[in-house]
Amino acid sequence: MKATVTYIGTATVLLEVGGLRLLTDPAFDPAPAEYPRGPVTLRSLRDPAVAAADLPPLDAVLLSHDEHPDNLDEAGRALIADLTVLTTVSGAARLGGGAVGLAPWDTYELPGAQGGVRITATPGRHAGEVIGFVIQVAGEAEALYISGDTVYYEELDEIGRRFSIGTALLHFGAAVVEWFGKDFITMDGTQGVRLTKSLRARTVVPVHYDAWDHFTEGRDDIVDAFAEAGLLDRLCWPARGVPTIVGRSPLR
Repeated sequence: MKATVTYIGTATVLLEVGGLRLLTDPAFDPAPAEYPRGPVTLRSLRDPAVAAADLPPLDAVLLSHDEHPDNLDEAGRALIADLTVLTTVSGAARLGGGAVGLAPWDTYELPGAQGGVRITATPGRHAGEVIGFVIQVAGEAEALYISGDTVYYEELDEIGRRFSIGTALLHFGAAVVEWFGKDFITMDGTQGVRLTKSLRARTVVPVHYDAWDHFTEGRDDIVDAFAEAGLLDRLCWPARGVPTIVGRSPLR
């Protein structure tokens, strides 16, 4: 599937696909900033590459979860207030408005001038309820996958069995929040390799790997893991704020 990806920062990406504009995990607060949440304080380190006010009109928001500020901050909340937001079941209940809750494997049709797209929610494992997304366009043999904040675990193998994934946007960072323990709550490079092999994805766009102090792995660690696995050619690194075409558009 052919798509245009504009990497804004953290897990925030503007996707242009199937004639629609979709935004993922909106985080637009200026950095540095601190977000105390009870015993946990998360800290941002880098501004987004595009301001919320400079975005084009959006057709929908794909929000993997609403509870953490690196995926939805105050500016992001203001942005999505009047938009269609596809997110978790519990997140939709908290957000209200145009939020639509999806459980794993639920689908949602977004109409558009070019026929629109079908969104399927996918499983995830994180600190709280989370989903990922598969995007399908009519007439396309391949789909695009967005992992959301998750670690790799065997249930994710079902995605590759159900869909032909051409491009995968994977959330990395090997995030650690000690309140939840010392285990990663997002993928490290090694887990990303395992998921890439499971999906048989031809292109991997890493996101969610910098700009916050609870991320323990960055770009170099991802590169090292993929190089060791012989998959370095799968990685695509769009420059921040620059629209980049990924994938191709084969017919069924």
